Order: sequence, then structure tokens, then C-alpha cells
Amino acid sequence: MKKTLFKLQLLFFISCALLVSCKGKTSAPSKEAIAQIGLKRGKLVLCGVPEKHFGSVDFEISGEGKIKEDFNLAVALLHSFEYDEAEKAFAKIIDENPDCAMAYWGVAMCNYHPLWTPPTGFELEKGARAAAIARSITQKSIRETEYIDAISSFYTDWDKVDHHTRSVNFEHGMEKVHRDNPGDKEAAIFYALALDAAADPTDKTFRNQKKAASILFALYPGEPNHPGVAHYIIHTYDYPGLATLALPMARRYASIAPSSAHALHMPSHIFTRLGLWDESINSNLASISSAQCYAPAAGIKGHWDEELHGMDYLVYAYLQKGENKLAKAQWDYLNNITDVYPVNFKVAYAFAAIPSRYVLENKLWAEAAKLELKPKKIPWRNFPWQAAIVHFTRLMGNVHLNNLDSAKVELAKLNVLCDTLVKQKDTYKANQVKIQITASEAWIAFYKRNNDEALRLMNLAANMEDQTEKHPVTPCEVIPARELLGDMLLQMNKPEQALQAYEADLKTHPNRLNGTKGAALAAERSGEIKKTDYYHLQLLNLASGGSGRPELAAIRQPY
Repeated sequence: MKKTLFKLQLLFFISCALLVSCKGKTSAPSKEAIAQIGLKRGKLVLCGVPEKHFGSVDFEISGEGKIKEDFNLAVALLHSFEYDEAEKAFAKIIDENPDCAMAYWGVAMCNYHPLWTPPTGFELEKGARAAAIARSITQKSIRETEYIDAISSFYTDWDKVDHHTRSVNFEHGMEKVHRDNPGDKEAAIFYALALDAAADPTDKTFRNQKKAASILFALYPGEPNHPGVAHYIIHTYDYPGLATLALPMARRYASIAPSSAHALHMPSHIFTRLGLWDESINSNLASISSAQCYAPAAGIKGHWDEELHGMDYLVYAYLQKGENKLAKAQWDYLNNITDVYPVNFKVAYAFAAIPSRYVLENKLWAEAAKLELKPKKIPWRNFPWQAAIVHFTRLMGNVHLNNLDSAKVELAKLNVLCDTLVKQKDTYKANQVKIQITASEAWIAFYKRNNDEALRLMNLAANMEDQTEKHPVTPCEVIPARELLGDMLLQMNKPEQALQAYEADLKTHPNRLNGTKGAALAAERSGEIKKTDYYHLQLLNLASGGSGRPELAAIRQPY
């Protein structure tokens, strides 16, 4: 009887301990353990509107007063992917309340950044240390323990298990938090984020995304100013056929969190999907300006990665309006950038994609054939997919100049890069390079006058691309494969088939200038008068502000 009573008393004591707030002082980690995390600290750097405008968040934690206010700001920053500033906000809480387990959870979340570039080894170590400390602190509620267990599952065996598998582990962890705490809005929002992060890029049913959307839209009426709800709806519907559903949110998110450079940029994902180029341009100009303000204020040497990310989307939008001078000005500006922080996936992508897009969209084959990987400071060996973009561009340039030996040299390099990605078990990026390889082989076959093989391969490349999705960091494939198919068919004097290819691609990439121009030419050569007029008018609308594209001048004359 005494033993039973003792066990009940012990269980009661443990239960009480688990419900103690962040203010408890009995299990704080040592200063040495905290120092080993390597926390980012300092005054929060804010750009945009003067006030701290990051939206409204009410994350339930046990503490009251200042700690809750600080925690809500940190979570709001986290929801807009302002990871450095969010970590500084969580670090401030740790410095003042070293036994607040959820502050370490926040640091671990800052170093995961789902939907963005995967964490580096340094970030994985940091996040794992923070998660371990969070788990070691006993003064936390059962709900907080579940949050911490969820993020810990992402970092478990991070040096042995691939990123996608660990993202799925996080999804399952957040599903448990959401299921066990049905009234917790933050659990629902982070679960929706986890669903998007763990989505299979080849799943054309969008199972995860649709589930995430149902959660987020159910929350929106009661949380109209929540940055995570708006932000994640945009990511959730960042797909052809779904993007229209996120347009109202895209037009609202920047006003919810106007002090976030990423929030200013993020709506352009939907604008890009829908071919709303003016809105995309305005969105990215605002984001770039905010990022340029942030870099010196944060003590960054050179440029912040968010600036280059916005530039990537901005150049793409300029090119779709035929604004060559404005696009070239961004490329020239890019050529003067040598120092960027941090050097990551999206930085390497911008450096590779911006010049490649310019020369390919304008069919500047001589310039394309000699394009170089710049700047040299970028460790391109760490970014094989991005390097492949430039080699693909060089190959296409050489093919169209009929320099087939040089094209084959570039093809060999693409195969090496693809093999590297396969060995790294990066299936998605390896597949993207395979699409480029297949398209490259098609064009080499075409210039060898083997039309049947060229069409077989180009159709294969287009079908491969149809079965997957673009990476969420990028505005578009450098050149859509089905548009390339249309170009090839047009050169083979098969205008009816070319028109079908262009029109199929325009459903996925609406208002692309070259696709629209190709459709107009194919329709004209097919004798499709109504479609010719339709696509000519589309071109005039796209390039209504004047264009640096000389081939559009002839179309402009009759109207």
C-alpha cells in the first residue's frame, strides 16, 4: 500500500513538473552547453516600415508578460522565414530565461527552414544541439514536449538519414502535436507547413498540399493577420492549376508582414505562376529594396541572399515583358556582386539562372556558348544542379551555332553533374539535370538531321518535366521543355504540332513571352487566323510598355 501511495505521489510530482512554466529555475542548462550552440545574438534589424510589422501571432506558452511578447515576435519572424532575426529573438529569451525549453525549440526551427534550401552541416549541428537542450529541460508542459519531440525527429541521425526522410519525420511529429492539441492554432499552422515540406515533388495529386490548404483556410477567418497562414497558403498553392486559389492571399501577405523582405517577395510566386508580371515586378522591387537595407544594418559584408533571390524573380518577370534593358541592368549589377551572405542554394541558383535566362530567352547563341560560371568565389562543386544550368546554356548555344563537338563536351559535363547528384541521393535535382540532358541530346540529334530521334527525345524530356514540379525557390525552369519542343517542331516546319506544344506549355506557364510568340508564329503558319490575332494581341499586352525585343516590332505594326 505504501509503495502504491509512493508511486502515485511520484507520478503526481512528475506531472506537476511537466506543467511548470518557462519561468522555472531548476533545470537550466549550463552556460557552456548554451555557448556550444553558437547562438546568433544582437539587436533586431528591421527594414521596411518603421514599426515591427510582422503580423499577429499568439503562441501559447506558460510564461506571461515580456517573455510571451518576445516569444510571439520570434515566432512571427519564424513564420516569415526571417531566420536570422528569429534566432536572435529566441536567443534573447534564452539569455534571460535559460531554462525556457521552447526558446531552444525556436532555435532548432530556425535552422531547419523547410521549403527553403536544406540546412548546412553547421546548421544541422546547431539545430541538433538546441533540440537536445530543449529535451533535457524538465520544466515544460506535455504539449511543449510534443513540439520539441517533433523538431528533434528532424535532427535525429541527420548525418545518416536524408533530408526528405527527416522532413517526413517532422511531419509525423507535428501531426501528433496537432492531433493531441486540437485547439492549438499554432500546432495546426506548423503541421500545415510540415505537410508542404514533406510533399513528394512528383505527386501530381497534391495530397499533402490539399490537406495543408484545408487546415489553413479553416484558420484564416479567425487569423486574418497571421503571417504563417498567409505565407503557407501561398506555398501550398504554388503550382499550376492551383495558384489562382492563392491570389487573394498573395495580394494580402505583404501588408500583413511589411517589415519582412521575404514577405514582400513571396507573393511573386503566385504572380509568376499566373503570368502577372507587373505585380511580380513590384513585389520583387520592394523585396530587393528591403534586402538592400537589411544587409548593412545587419553587418553583412556585401549582399544578403534575399536580395539575389528577389533579383532572380525580377529578371524573369522583366524578360516576360520583353524589358531587355531592365533585365540586362540587373545582370550587369549581378556581375559586380562578389560577396554574398550566406552562400547557399538560392544564391548559386541566382548567379547561374539570371545570365542563362537572359541569353536563352533572347536566343543570343554566341553569348550562351561562352557563358561562364561566376563569381569564382562560389564553391560551384557544392552546387552541381546550379552549375548544370550554365553548362546546359553553353550546350544550347553551341548546338545552335552548329558547334556539335563543343556541345558534346558540355553534354559530358552534364552527365558528370547528374552522376554526382545521384551519388548524393538528391533524386529531385538529378532528375532535373536528366531532363536537361535529354533535351540536349534531342537538339544534338536535330542538328545531325536525325529528326525522328530528336522528336522522340524532346517529347521524352517534356513528359519528364510534366511529371515533376519546379523547385519552390525558382521562378521557372530556365526554358520549359515543352516550349523547346515547340521551337523544334517549328524549325521542322510542323506548325500544327508546334502550336499544340506551345499551347500545352502556356497552360502551365501562362504569359511566357517566347511561348506566346511561338504560338503566334505557329498559328500564322498553320493558317489559324483567329489564333494568330489572339496571340498577337497577347504579345502586345505583354510588351505594352515598350520592349528591347526587335522581333516584336513587326507584330506591333499592324495594330
